[in-house]
Amino acid sequence: MTNIKNILNNAVSLIVVMIVLLLIIPISPFFLDVMIILNISVGLIILLISMNIKEALEFSIYPSLLLITTLYRIGINVSTTRSILTNGGSAGSIIGAMGNFVLQGNAVVGVVIFLIIVLVQFMVINKGAERVAEVAARFTLDAMPGKQMAIDADLGSGLIDEQEAKARRYKIQKEADFYGSMDGATKIVKGDATLSLVTTAINFLGGCIIGMVQGGMGFTEVLSVYTIATIGDGLVSQIPALLISTATGMIVTRAVAEDSLNVEVLGQFGAQPKAIMIAGGVLAILIAVPGMPKFQLAVVALTMMLGGYYLLRRMEEMGGLVPAGAAGVLAGMTGAGGMAEGAGPSLEEELMAEEESFKDINTVYSLINVEPIEMEFGYSLIPLVDEASGGKMIDRIVIFRRQYAQEMGLVIPSIRLRDSSYLNTNQYVIKIKGEEVAKGEILIDYYLALEPPNLEKEIDGIDTIEPAYGIPSKWITVDKREMAEIYGYTVIDPLSVMLTHLSETVKKHAYELLNRQEVVRLVDNLKNQSPELVEEAIPAIISYGGFQKVLTNLLKEGIPIKDLETIIETIVDSAMTVKDLDTITENVRVALKRTITRKFCEGGSMKVVTLDADLEKNIITSLTNGDHGLYLALSPDVMQSVITQLSEEVKKFQELGQPPIVLTSQVVRIHFYHLIEQFFPDMYVLSFNEISNNIQIQAIGNITLQVER
Repeated sequence: MTNIKNILNNAVSLIVVMIVLLLIIPISPFFLDVMIILNISVGLIILLISMNIKEALEFSIYPSLLLITTLYRIGINVSTTRSILTNGGSAGSIIGAMGNFVLQGNAVVGVVIFLIIVLVQFMVINKGAERVAEVAARFTLDAMPGKQMAIDADLGSGLIDEQEAKARRYKIQKEADFYGSMDGATKIVKGDATLSLVTTAINFLGGCIIGMVQGGMGFTEVLSVYTIATIGDGLVSQIPALLISTATGMIVTRAVAEDSLNVEVLGQFGAQPKAIMIAGGVLAILIAVPGMPKFQLAVVALTMMLGGYYLLRRMEEMGGLVPAGAAGVLAGMTGAGGMAEGAGPSLEEELMAEEESFKDINTVYSLINVEPIEMEFGYSLIPLVDEASGGKMIDRIVIFRRQYAQEMGLVIPSIRLRDSSYLNTNQYVIKIKGEEVAKGEILIDYYLALEPPNLEKEIDGIDTIEPAYGIPSKWITVDKREMAEIYGYTVIDPLSVMLTHLSETVKKHAYELLNRQEVVRLVDNLKNQSPELVEEAIPAIISYGGFQKVLTNLLKEGIPIKDLETIIETIVDSAMTVKDLDTITENVRVALKRTITRKFCEGGSMKVVTLDADLEKNIITSLTNGDHGLYLALSPDVMQSVITQLSEEVKKFQELGQPPIVLTSQVVRIHFYHLIEQFFPDMYVLSFNEISNNIQIQAIGNITLQVER
């Protein structure tokens, strides 16, 4: 019993060895018939299997099987060629019977039929299957990272367990391996078709030479004997080859379905009875064309119209129940898993209710409201937000709003949190005033490891970029967290990653959130402390709009507006002699020097990049009066030189881990900031007058005037 089991376990290996021997050992016509019958049977079985599987992975051995069957067919070709050339055109009963049946006494007909079969296989089926397999392999490999991340997201959100996640990962890997193998296996079939043409030519030419030279046959007799043998041999070889080529095309073009190809085809055709009836009607019209076979057209047209009518009545009687083959198509649209109608109100009722609600004008006005800040989430990120599921995001946002108000003096408006079916499951989007300004993707079951500046040892993980600061990072599993910290990585949990991105985005766009209504609230709040100052300044000296512009200028460059009393006092003093709001803002910045110093200074010293004196003089001389005040008209060469030098200096600040700061004179500061803000939005430009006297300034770079002569 054990010996039999061992033989069965190694049956495939033995078959492959026997196939190789076919290329060497002569085979009698009796056994050739047996092998040809097996060849046709295997081809038919493979074709039927390919039509009855639901997805390609159910027949994952197909690439290897394709190689074995091709090798088997080549072995039979070699054996039949040997038999034809050595036995006077005799190579078994099947080859002779097939040749006589197809030729019917006409060699030209047999050759034409054989060539048509080979060309159909070679140019149509094989070429198409090869291209589809190539594209499927490429897209499958490209989609692997996204599928892996989706599985991890579903696992982290609790939609699937660890066992199902492993099964899905295994399936993805198998799918990639399968289509990669199929890409190469289709080229084997293509080579087999080419070889069949060569073998047929050898059989015919070699048979003619042997028959006429060695056998003493006449040309007519040789042509008759060897044509029958050659065409018969080609057909018994190409028929199973055509079956297997067709199976190859079906497998590589097979999408994941709810059922086998037979059921899917019948179901999806049966779901369109009107199309069948219209086709029957068109055929009925063709009966009027002179010379057309009226009886045949009438039978087919009547059959199609009656069949379509029967299917239509059947669908109406079943109350919209979708045929089995179409269930998979409609389930994604209706959510009913095969029923076109689900529980709850119909689509028509919902539309009528919605139409009724819009008769109220207030409902229409609600459509044009724009939220100051919105954050939309994919499905997998909902547990981070939903308090019922233990999500802490709302609490963390409350803390951020309080801290930002204490630091910057601006109260961030409410942040609208909502889920979105348009995003991937692990994506989120941040919107300011209804428009997307930032986007990210996180894995809630992973930790984000930020790479240190001098990475000595790398840890395994999914490569990514930290969304807030653009730092190269890796998503790592929980068990690798301690090791990552040992290697020098900064490890952050997913919620903190998302909140950091949100907070940095809000800080960057805070000046856009300061609307007129918020300015009025800030002024009213200051009235409680300094009513006389507010009464003197607003709106007598500066309007609410002008005050908003000054505060917006400060926030845009990251300057806190918490000390409103000092800001308004400086505005009152400056407005007596200056009307330009940008100049007033510069005076306010000088008055806030302690605040600015505290924000940008660490440990009593400040690392900056300075401007060369000649460059500052060039900037001052390039100032030009315009309709909206002074603007900088710097020459393109100087501008290009400044941008290039700054790009190099920014790298130094990246190594130091601090934001880049440029230090200029007060006259130049605002104009230099406007010059570089579009190129370096995260760079701060300060003037010497904005820094406290007790701070040690360390220049780590200098921007000089470089003009090509």
